[in-house]
Amino acid sequence: MLKIVAVESSREAVTLRLEGRVIGPWVGELRRSCDRVLAQGRRLTLDLGGVSFIDRDGTSLFRALTAPHVDFVNCSPFVAQQLGRRSPC
Repeated sequence: MLKIVAVESSREAVTLRLEGRVIGPWVGELRRSCDRVLAQGRRLTLDLGGVSFIDRDGTSLFRALTAPHVDFVNCSPFVAQQLGRRSPC
C-alpha cells in the first residue's frame, strides 16, 4: 500500500509525502498524482521519508521524474540506493 498526501501546496509548488511501498498498482497512482501537479506547471517535491521499498516500475517512474522542476527529499540510504543515488536525498 502507498499513501500519497499533499502536505504543502501553493500556486507555484506542491509537496507530496509518500508512505509505504511504491509497487504494482501504486506506481500508476503515483504517476497520475505527479502528472496532475506537473500539468499545472507547478514545481513538485516528493518527500520519500516514509517509503520503505520501490519496485522496478517505481524506480523507472522516479528516474523519469528526475527533472529541474522535481525534487526528492528525505529518502533513506536504502531508498537512495534503489534509486541509484550515491547519497540520500
